[in-house]
Amino acid sequence: MYVCGATVQGVPHIGHVRGALNYDVLRRWLVHNGLDVLLVRNVTDIDDKILTKAADAGRPWWEWAATHERAFEDAFTVLGCLPPSISPRATGHVTQMIDLIQRLIDRDAAYVSGGDVYFSVTSLPDYGSLSGQRPDEVQQGETGADGKRDPRDFTLWKAAKPGEPSWPTPWGDGRPGWHLECSAMATTYLGSEFDIHGGGVDLVFPHHENERAQSHAAGDGFARYWLHNAWVTLSGEKMSKSLGNIVAIPEMLRKCRPVELRYYLIQPHYRSTIEYSDEALAEAAQGYRRVEQFLRRAGGAGEVRVGEVPGEFAAALDDDLGSPQAFAVLHNTVRDGNTALDAGDETKALEFAESVRAMVHVLGLDPLSEQWQDAASHNGEAGALAALVDSLLDERTRARADKDFTRADAIRDQLTAAGIAVEDTPNGPSWTVRD
Repeated sequence: MYVCGATVQGVPHIGHVRGALNYDVLRRWLVHNGLDVLLVRNVTDIDDKILTKAADAGRPWWEWAATHERAFEDAFTVLGCLPPSISPRATGHVTQMIDLIQRLIDRDAAYVSGGDVYFSVTSLPDYGSLSGQRPDEVQQGETGADGKRDPRDFTLWKAAKPGEPSWPTPWGDGRPGWHLECSAMATTYLGSEFDIHGGGVDLVFPHHENERAQSHAAGDGFARYWLHNAWVTLSGEKMSKSLGNIVAIPEMLRKCRPVELRYYLIQPHYRSTIEYSDEALAEAAQGYRRVEQFLRRAGGAGEVRVGEVPGEFAAALDDDLGSPQAFAVLHNTVRDGNTALDAGDETKALEFAESVRAMVHVLGLDPLSEQWQDAASHNGEAGALAALVDSLLDERTRARADKDFTRADAIRDQLTAAGIAVEDTPNGPSWTVRD
């Protein structure tokens, strides 16, 4: 798998990390099914926006990129993404990019003009087939260039400009174009043809269309399957720094625990747009807590091992990573497990709990895993509050099971006085902080 990673121009927001989480779930599911997965997630560390923002801040471009690369890696890690097999930087693969350009020139698919190198769109008969673009209507979104033979052609290599970083090539000093970078890095580590290429839906055109075009024109089979995750929007608009409507990860983690944010971002289908709201995030956090509380309850009956995933759960993920259906199976199993516990059938409850652990293990959400157990002490105010409230609710559940309703009511009154609203549901108690 090759996944288009971050262009490290600024701090990460939830729109950035959503795709990484979606492809992390896909990777986990493939590994669960016995496959060996090699995942490449690149870092674009040279780009017009990086140069502009670094210059505006009065900082070296390489330091600006490295600072924000670390911020992205920290965000991926705190949200439970498995580390990629390799995370190549664009600046570390200029030699491979030059080789790819030369192959394209030798095949008459690219040409040199004034120190720039352009890809000839008309050299590939099926250009536009990935994105559905009509070749006669293509607009690359690049600034005008006198050296282009055709306005639809796109840039592979940019001639050096004063004050900008550059590398030597047979065609003059310069720096790579964005599309070229990913083709070179993908084939360097995954070979001329590989299984899956993932990225955001906003990358279908021109980025992925142009990756495919230059790779096919060079003779590489490139990606067999393309997956595109949808946006996270705010007030109906895609989150972006240019629009100023981002919700940064550090801000999010003051509202919820990292595992709850992960739950929120992977529960919808990866191709469905998420319209962010604090209310939706709080609802997702409650959904996760119901799972967490059930596993803690079941743990009182014995050790909860990782069992087998239900067939309906497997069928959902096999069908284009159908996470909404998979989560429905998860919560139905939690409900059945709580019912078994309420009835005193601890053996049956443990069977349900083992299935639940198997499902949340695949989703990277297992509250009993070492990862989230270790994270519990580093989750700040949101984590501390959740731990305290959940502990009291566990005590209340035990009191009700023992028919000690005086104690159960006292705990509820204690939480109410502290501003915590408790609701009893078929899946166990849920809670929110009252406004």
